[in-house]
Amino acid sequence: MAREIAITLYLFMFSILFKVSKWFPLQDKVAFVVSFSENNKSIYKEMMRQELSCRTLFLTTEKMKKSFSGFEKAETLLFDVKNPWDYIRSVYHLATAKIVFVDNYYGFLAKSDFRPEVECIQLWHANGAIKKFGFEDPLIRDRGKRAKKRFADVYKRFSKVAIGSEAMGHIFSKAFHVKEDRFIKTGIPRTDLFFEGKNQEKALKKVHTAYPQLTGKKVLLYAPTYREQGLTDAEMKLDLTMLAQQFQGEYILLIRLHPAIRNQFEIPSSLKEFVVDASLYRNMNELLLRTDLLITDYSSIPFEFSLLKRPIIFFMYDLEAYEQERGIWNEFKELIPGPVVTTTEQIVDVIREDVFEETLTAAFAERWNEYSKGHSSRNIVEHVKKKLQG
Repeated sequence: MAREIAITLYLFMFSILFKVSKWFPLQDKVAFVVSFSENNKSIYKEMMRQELSCRTLFLTTEKMKKSFSGFEKAETLLFDVKNPWDYIRSVYHLATAKIVFVDNYYGFLAKSDFRPEVECIQLWHANGAIKKFGFEDPLIRDRGKRAKKRFADVYKRFSKVAIGSEAMGHIFSKAFHVKEDRFIKTGIPRTDLFFEGKNQEKALKKVHTAYPQLTGKKVLLYAPTYREQGLTDAEMKLDLTMLAQQFQGEYILLIRLHPAIRNQFEIPSSLKEFVVDASLYRNMNELLLRTDLLITDYSSIPFEFSLLKRPIIFFMYDLEAYEQERGIWNEFKELIPGPVVTTTEQIVDVIREDVFEETLTAAFAERWNEYSKGHSSRNIVEHVKKKLQG
């Protein structure tokens, strides 16, 4: 009850600011609402390459602000009530921009009554999905009518949704209750890196500069998804000592943990030659380029990593409970591109026996990256140009 009251008060304040801001005319302006970096950065860099002449703003979380503040030809504002002046300006820019990009679920969209000329484009932060979200999330069943209506109002604001495949479009249709005519089949900008040889070379140099101990070693990357409950216990299901005993010398193990886990976890001194904490490395796709084998669970990372056609192990030790609590899309289960294991012992066996099927990974990559062929950023910027010039 208290949560709903707080949300209602916040949205009431936002609504007043938004309505006042709408008194001002629309401008040739692009506003990115940012929770994640790669898609937004890829589009902005393509805008600069094409010399798209318009004002550009990044409205960011506190975590993302530093990452976007370095762009000289764009403005970065902290979209947070803790910074009232930035917050008010952010709402003003949302109400007066012709193009608004969002990359997540944002409650304020329920009260963003955009003018008909405005296009709000959803750049979802993953180009595939394992765990359910939106209206298909089992947790939604326990929410009240007011919350469910708010979710629906948010999804209605997506005038366009960028998709990388028909498979993901089908998921968005169910999760957001959006029809196919709202999809733009541009591909997902964050995948462009996997088709760019020169940029890949630069990315690999950055990774080796950050982690010189990777030189001459094969790389295992452990990148689990965020879990809202039992976070610390969940991460400790991977037996790092066992992996070190089996693979130290041949491999380095990179671990990429959620901040809620990382702050409670310290690599034992006995494992520091084998285990490297890469949780603070900003660009996941750069790490993927240097990864020989991925160990993950319900994360969306495999949808991009599969483009490299390298082995993936799905460490789903709590599969039955997770599927019941969060739900897993059938679209994913139909073509899992790697072994599903529940113990570290099984991980060791799978790596030793080399049971991976590259053809299965390639089929998975094609299914989920149907429109992501290295030109996704360009496709979206071309779409934006038509909208601004029209």
